[in-house]
Amino acid sequence: MKKAKVLVTREIPEPGPSIIKEYCEAEWWTREEPPPKEWIIEHIKDKDGLLCLLTDRIDKEVMDAAPDLKVISTYSVGYDHINVEEATRRGIYVTNTPGVLTETVADLVWALILAVARRVVEADKLVRSSGWKVGWHPCFMLGYDVYGKTLGIVGLGRIGAAVARRAKGFNMKVIYWSRRRKPDLEKELGLEYRELDDLLREADIVSINVALTKDTYHLIDERRLKLMKKTAILINTARGAVVDEKALYKALKEKWIAGAGLDVFEKEPIPPDHPFLKLDNVVLTPHIGSASHETRSKMAEIAAKNLVLVLKGEKPLYLVNPEVEKIRPLSQVKVIE
Repeated sequence: MKKAKVLVTREIPEPGPSIIKEYCEAEWWTREEPPPKEWIIEHIKDKDGLLCLLTDRIDKEVMDAAPDLKVISTYSVGYDHINVEEATRRGIYVTNTPGVLTETVADLVWALILAVARRVVEADKLVRSSGWKVGWHPCFMLGYDVYGKTLGIVGLGRIGAAVARRAKGFNMKVIYWSRRRKPDLEKELGLEYRELDDLLREADIVSINVALTKDTYHLIDERRLKLMKKTAILINTARGAVVDEKALYKALKEKWIAGAGLDVFEKEPIPPDHPFLKLDNVVLTPHIGSASHETRSKMAEIAAKNLVLVLKGEKPLYLVNPEVEKIRPLSQVKVIE
Protein backbone atom coordinates (compact mmCIF):
# COMPACT_ATOMS: atom_id res chain seq x y z
CA MET A 1 0.00 0.00 0.00
CA LYS A 2 1.26 3.44 -0.93
CA LYS A 3 1.23 5.68 2.15
CA ALA A 4 0.82 9.43 2.37
CA LYS A 5 3.27 11.75 4.14
CA VAL A 6 1.72 13.77 6.95
CA LEU A 7 2.75 16.13 9.72
CA VAL A 8 1.08 15.99 13.15
CA THR A 9 1.70 18.98 15.41
CA ARG A 10 1.00 17.26 18.74
CA GLU A 11 0.56 13.89 20.36
CA ILE A 12 -3.13 12.92 20.34
CA PRO A 13 -5.03 10.15 22.14
CA GLU A 14 -5.83 6.78 20.64
CA PRO A 15 -7.27 5.68 18.32
CA GLY A 16 -5.96 8.68 16.36
CA PRO A 17 -2.29 7.60 16.12
CA SER A 18 -3.17 4.03 15.11
CA ILE A 19 -5.43 5.24 12.29
CA ILE A 20 -2.75 7.61 10.99
CA LYS A 21 0.08 5.08 11.18
CA GLU A 22 -1.92 2.49 9.25
CA TYR A 23 -2.19 4.71 6.20
CA CYS A 24 0.52 7.35 6.53
CA GLU A 25 4.17 7.99 7.15
CA ALA A 26 3.82 10.51 9.97
CA GLU A 27 6.19 13.00 11.53
CA TRP A 28 5.15 14.16 15.00
CA TRP A 29 5.85 17.05 17.33
CA THR A 30 6.13 15.24 20.68
CA ARG A 31 6.53 18.04 23.21
CA GLU A 32 3.67 19.32 25.33
CA GLU A 33 3.94 22.94 24.21
CA PRO A 34 2.94 23.97 20.65
CA PRO A 35 5.61 23.73 17.96
CA PRO A 36 7.17 26.98 16.74
CA LYS A 37 5.80 28.14 13.42
CA GLU A 38 9.32 27.79 12.01
CA TRP A 39 9.30 24.08 12.86
CA ILE A 40 6.01 23.57 11.02
CA ILE A 41 7.33 25.42 7.97
CA GLU A 42 10.54 23.38 7.96
CA HIS A 43 8.85 19.98 8.32
CA ILE A 44 5.76 20.45 6.15
CA LYS A 45 7.69 20.89 2.89
CA ASP A 46 7.14 17.38 1.50
CA LYS A 47 3.87 16.55 3.27
CA ASP A 48 0.53 15.62 1.73
CA GLY A 49 -1.45 16.29 4.88
CA LEU A 50 -1.37 18.22 8.15
CA LEU A 51 -3.12 17.43 11.42
CA CYS A 52 -2.95 20.52 13.61
CA LEU A 53 -4.42 22.07 16.75
CA LEU A 54 -6.13 25.40 17.31
CA THR A 55 -2.87 26.70 18.81
CA ASP A 56 -1.14 26.36 15.41
CA ARG A 57 -1.43 29.34 13.06
CA ILE A 58 -1.81 27.89 9.58
CA ASP A 59 -1.55 30.85 7.25
CA LYS A 60 -0.31 31.68 3.76
CA GLU A 61 3.33 31.45 4.87
CA VAL A 62 2.84 27.86 6.06
CA MET A 63 0.97 26.91 2.89
CA ASP A 64 3.69 28.48 0.72
CA ALA A 65 6.13 26.02 2.30
CA ALA A 66 3.91 23.03 1.45
CA PRO A 67 3.38 22.75 -2.32
CA ASP A 68 2.06 19.16 -1.99
CA LEU A 69 -0.40 19.87 0.83
CA LYS A 70 -3.88 18.50 0.14
CA VAL A 71 -5.63 18.50 3.51
CA ILE A 72 -5.51 20.37 6.83
CA SER A 73 -7.31 18.42 9.54
CA THR A 74 -7.75 20.40 12.72
CA TYR A 75 -8.25 18.67 16.06
CA SER A 76 -10.90 21.21 17.06
CA VAL A 77 -14.35 22.54 16.22
CA GLY A 78 -13.12 26.08 15.62
CA TYR A 79 -10.95 26.85 12.62
CA ASP A 80 -10.19 30.56 13.02
CA HIS A 81 -6.48 29.61 13.29
CA ILE A 82 -6.53 28.48 9.65
CA ASN A 83 -6.69 30.78 6.64
CA VAL A 84 -9.54 28.81 5.09
CA GLU A 85 -9.95 31.19 2.14
CA GLU A 86 -6.30 30.75 1.18
CA ALA A 87 -6.53 26.99 1.61
CA THR A 88 -9.60 26.83 -0.61
CA ARG A 89 -7.92 28.91 -3.30
CA ARG A 90 -5.08 26.38 -3.34
CA GLY A 91 -7.40 23.37 -3.46
CA ILE A 92 -6.57 22.31 0.13
CA TYR A 93 -9.34 20.54 2.04
CA VAL A 94 -9.95 21.84 5.59
CA THR A 95 -11.69 19.56 8.08
CA ASN A 96 -12.69 19.83 11.74
CA THR A 97 -14.32 17.88 14.59
CA PRO A 98 -17.75 19.39 15.35
CA GLY A 99 -20.55 17.75 17.29
CA VAL A 100 -18.48 15.34 19.35
CA LEU A 101 -17.60 17.85 22.08
CA THR A 102 -21.01 19.51 22.33
CA GLU A 103 -22.21 17.81 25.51
CA THR A 104 -18.79 17.96 27.19
CA VAL A 105 -18.48 21.73 26.71
CA ALA A 106 -22.08 22.24 27.84
CA ASP A 107 -21.24 20.34 31.04
CA LEU A 108 -18.38 22.75 31.71
CA VAL A 109 -20.63 25.75 31.09
CA TRP A 110 -22.85 24.51 33.90
CA ALA A 111 -19.89 23.73 36.13
CA LEU A 112 -18.77 27.34 35.73
CA ILE A 113 -22.28 28.73 36.25
CA LEU A 114 -22.63 26.92 39.57
CA ALA A 115 -19.05 27.58 40.65
CA VAL A 116 -19.41 31.32 40.11
CA ALA A 117 -22.95 31.67 41.43
CA ARG A 118 -22.22 29.76 44.64
CA ARG A 119 -18.60 30.94 45.02
CA VAL A 120 -17.34 27.35 45.09
CA VAL A 121 -13.70 28.07 44.19
CA GLU A 122 -13.50 31.01 46.56
CA ALA A 123 -14.96 28.90 49.36
CA ASP A 124 -12.55 26.04 48.68
CA LYS A 125 -9.59 28.44 48.91
CA LEU A 126 -10.93 29.79 52.18
CA VAL A 127 -11.13 26.34 53.75
CA ARG A 128 -7.68 25.30 52.50
CA SER A 129 -6.06 28.48 53.82
CA SER A 130 -7.59 28.05 57.30
CA GLY A 131 -9.71 31.13 56.73
CA TRP A 132 -12.92 29.39 57.86
CA LYS A 133 -13.20 30.62 61.44
CA VAL A 134 -16.93 30.45 62.23
CA GLY A 135 -18.93 27.26 61.68
CA TRP A 136 -22.03 28.97 60.25
CA HIS A 137 -23.28 32.51 59.89
CA PRO A 138 -26.37 33.92 58.11
CA CYS A 139 -24.30 36.35 56.03
CA PHE A 140 -21.26 34.16 55.35
CA MET A 141 -20.15 33.48 51.71
CA LEU A 142 -23.44 34.49 50.14
CA GLY A 143 -23.83 33.72 46.46
CA TYR A 144 -26.76 33.69 44.05
CA ASP A 145 -29.47 31.14 43.26
CA VAL A 146 -29.47 29.57 39.80
CA TYR A 147 -32.81 27.75 39.98
CA GLY A 148 -35.64 29.77 38.47
CA LYS A 149 -33.43 32.51 37.04
CA THR A 150 -33.14 33.77 33.43
CA LEU A 151 -30.39 32.31 31.27
CA GLY A 152 -29.27 34.23 28.20
CA ILE A 153 -27.49 32.25 25.49
CA VAL A 154 -25.38 34.17 22.98
CA GLY A 155 -25.06 31.86 19.98
CA LEU A 156 -27.57 29.03 19.60
CA GLY A 157 -25.46 26.46 17.80
CA ARG A 158 -24.96 22.87 18.97
CA ILE A 159 -23.34 23.88 22.26
CA GLY A 160 -25.75 26.72 22.95
CA ALA A 161 -28.69 24.37 22.45
CA ALA A 162 -27.12 21.77 24.76
CA VAL A 163 -26.68 24.44 27.44
CA ALA A 164 -30.34 25.40 27.01
CA ARG A 165 -31.49 21.79 27.42
CA ARG A 166 -29.72 21.55 30.77
CA ALA A 167 -31.46 24.71 31.94
CA LYS A 168 -34.77 22.82 32.00
CA GLY A 169 -33.61 20.99 35.11
CA PHE A 170 -33.13 24.34 36.84
CA ASN A 171 -36.61 25.60 35.84
CA MET A 172 -35.03 28.58 34.09
CA LYS A 173 -36.43 31.00 31.59
CA VAL A 174 -34.09 30.76 28.59
CA ILE A 175 -33.65 33.60 26.12
CA TYR A 176 -31.20 33.64 23.24
CA TRP A 177 -29.56 35.72 20.53
CA SER A 178 -28.10 34.22 17.38
CA ARG A 179 -27.30 35.44 13.88
CA ARG A 180 -30.32 33.49 12.67
CA ARG A 181 -33.46 32.71 14.62
CA LYS A 182 -34.12 29.04 15.33
CA PRO A 183 -37.92 28.54 15.35
CA ASP A 184 -37.63 24.75 15.71
CA LEU A 185 -35.47 25.06 18.83
CA GLU A 186 -37.66 27.84 20.18
CA LYS A 187 -40.61 25.45 20.01
CA GLU A 188 -38.72 22.36 21.21
CA LEU A 189 -37.00 24.00 24.19
CA GLY A 190 -39.40 26.82 24.97
CA LEU A 191 -36.84 29.51 24.12
CA GLU A 192 -37.50 33.18 23.50
CA TYR A 193 -35.50 35.27 21.03
CA ARG A 194 -34.05 38.62 22.05
CA GLU A 195 -31.86 41.20 20.37
CA LEU A 196 -28.41 41.03 21.95
CA ASP A 197 -28.64 44.25 23.96
CA ASP A 198 -32.05 43.26 25.32
CA LEU A 199 -30.75 39.82 26.27
CA LEU A 200 -27.88 41.36 28.23
CA ARG A 201 -30.26 43.63 30.11
CA GLU A 202 -32.64 40.81 31.04
CA ALA A 203 -30.46 37.77 31.77
CA ASP A 204 -29.21 36.76 35.21
CA ILE A 205 -26.62 34.48 33.60
CA VAL A 206 -25.13 34.99 30.13
CA SER A 207 -23.40 32.11 28.34
CA ILE A 208 -21.19 32.98 25.34
CA ASN A 209 -21.32 30.22 22.71
CA VAL A 210 -20.55 31.94 19.39
CA ALA A 211 -17.68 31.20 17.04
CA LEU A 212 -14.93 33.80 16.72
CA THR A 213 -15.27 35.76 13.49
CA LYS A 214 -14.63 39.34 12.37
CA ASP A 215 -18.20 40.11 13.43
CA THR A 216 -17.92 38.55 16.91
CA TYR A 217 -14.49 39.94 17.88
CA HIS A 218 -15.07 41.88 21.13
CA LEU A 219 -18.80 41.34 20.67
CA ILE A 220 -19.11 41.78 24.43
CA ASP A 221 -17.44 45.14 24.98
CA GLU A 222 -17.61 47.83 27.64
CA ARG A 223 -20.89 49.26 26.38
CA ARG A 224 -22.57 45.85 26.44
CA LEU A 225 -21.14 44.86 29.82
CA LYS A 226 -22.70 48.01 31.26
CA LEU A 227 -26.09 46.79 30.06
CA MET A 228 -25.93 43.73 32.33
CA LYS A 229 -27.43 43.52 35.81
CA LYS A 230 -25.12 44.10 38.77
CA THR A 231 -26.15 40.62 39.97
CA ALA A 232 -25.45 39.00 36.59
CA ILE A 233 -22.83 36.37 35.74
CA LEU A 234 -20.95 36.04 32.43
CA ILE A 235 -19.69 32.64 31.21
CA ASN A 236 -17.33 32.28 28.23
CA THR A 237 -16.35 28.87 26.87
CA ALA A 238 -16.26 29.97 23.21
CA ARG A 239 -13.19 32.05 22.31
CA GLY A 240 -11.42 34.58 24.48
CA ALA A 241 -11.50 37.39 21.93
CA VAL A 242 -15.31 37.39 21.78
CA VAL A 243 -15.10 39.33 25.06
CA ASP A 244 -13.03 42.48 25.53
CA GLU A 245 -10.89 41.35 28.49
CA LYS A 246 -9.87 44.85 29.56
CA ALA A 247 -13.50 45.88 29.73
CA LEU A 248 -14.43 42.67 31.57
CA TYR A 249 -11.71 43.20 34.15
CA LYS A 250 -13.07 46.68 34.78
CA ALA A 251 -16.62 45.31 35.02
CA LEU A 252 -15.58 42.69 37.58
CA LYS A 253 -13.35 44.98 39.63
CA GLU A 254 -15.86 47.82 39.73
CA LYS A 255 -18.77 45.38 40.26
CA TRP A 256 -20.78 46.28 37.17
CA ILE A 257 -21.56 42.55 37.19
CA ALA A 258 -21.38 39.98 39.99
CA GLY A 259 -18.93 37.50 38.48
CA ALA A 260 -17.60 35.57 35.52
CA GLY A 261 -16.49 32.06 34.60
CA LEU A 262 -13.86 31.90 31.85
CA ASP A 263 -12.40 28.88 30.08
CA VAL A 264 -10.91 30.86 27.18
CA PHE A 265 -8.74 33.95 26.93
CA GLU A 266 -7.41 36.37 24.32
CA LYS A 267 -3.91 35.05 24.97
CA GLU A 268 -3.42 31.45 26.08
CA PRO A 269 -2.02 30.54 28.49
CA ILE A 270 -2.69 33.79 30.31
CA PRO A 271 0.46 35.47 31.67
CA PRO A 272 1.23 35.19 35.41
CA ASP A 273 0.61 38.90 35.89
CA HIS A 274 -2.83 38.87 34.26
CA PRO A 275 -5.20 41.11 36.28
CA PHE A 276 -7.92 38.43 36.37
CA LEU A 277 -5.71 36.45 38.75
CA LYS A 278 -6.17 39.11 41.43
CA LEU A 279 -9.96 38.93 41.42
CA ASP A 280 -12.09 36.68 43.63
CA ASN A 281 -15.27 37.03 41.56
CA VAL A 282 -13.98 35.21 38.48
CA VAL A 283 -13.44 31.45 38.08
CA LEU A 284 -10.68 30.59 35.59
CA THR A 285 -10.08 27.26 33.86
CA PRO A 286 -7.32 26.50 31.30
CA HIS A 287 -9.36 25.90 28.12
CA ILE A 288 -10.68 22.51 29.24
CA GLY A 289 -14.10 22.69 27.59
CA SER A 290 -13.62 19.41 25.71
CA ALA A 291 -11.25 17.83 28.22
CA SER A 292 -12.85 14.51 29.03
CA HIS A 293 -11.28 11.15 28.22
CA GLU A 294 -14.20 10.15 26.03
CA THR A 295 -14.41 13.37 24.04
CA ARG A 296 -10.71 13.90 23.41
CA SER A 297 -10.40 10.31 22.13
CA LYS A 298 -13.38 10.77 19.82
CA MET A 299 -11.91 14.05 18.54
CA ALA A 300 -8.65 12.23 17.77
CA GLU A 301 -10.52 9.52 15.89
CA ILE A 302 -12.48 12.04 13.80
CA ALA A 303 -9.43 14.23 13.06
CA ALA A 304 -7.41 11.19 11.98
CA LYS A 305 -10.24 9.81 9.84
CA ASN A 306 -10.78 13.20 8.19
CA LEU A 307 -7.09 13.32 7.30
CA VAL A 308 -6.95 9.79 5.93
CA LEU A 309 -10.26 9.92 4.05
CA VAL A 310 -9.24 12.97 2.03
CA LEU A 311 -5.87 11.42 1.21
CA LYS A 312 -7.71 8.28 0.05
CA GLY A 313 -9.77 10.47 -2.28
CA GLU A 314 -12.90 10.01 -0.19
CA LYS A 315 -15.27 12.51 1.42
CA PRO A 316 -14.22 13.41 4.98
CA LEU A 317 -16.60 13.21 7.92
CA TYR A 318 -16.64 17.00 8.34
CA LEU A 319 -15.56 19.49 5.66
CA VAL A 320 -15.19 23.18 6.48
CA ASN A 321 -14.81 24.39 2.87
CA PRO A 322 -17.02 22.27 0.57
CA GLU A 323 -16.42 24.73 -2.29
CA VAL A 324 -12.88 23.32 -2.52
CA GLU A 325 -14.26 20.30 -4.39
CA LYS A 326 -14.89 22.52 -7.43
CA ILE A 327 -11.26 23.63 -7.43
CA ARG A 328 -9.70 20.23 -6.77
CA PRO A 329 -11.97 17.16 -6.91
CA LEU A 330 -11.25 14.39 -4.43
CA SER A 331 -10.20 12.15 -7.29
CA GLN A 332 -7.21 14.46 -7.84
CA VAL A 333 -6.28 14.43 -4.16
CA LYS A 334 -5.93 10.67 -3.77
CA VAL A 335 -2.48 9.64 -2.48
CA ILE A 336 -3.16 6.50 -0.43
CA GLU A 337 -3.62 3.42 -2.61
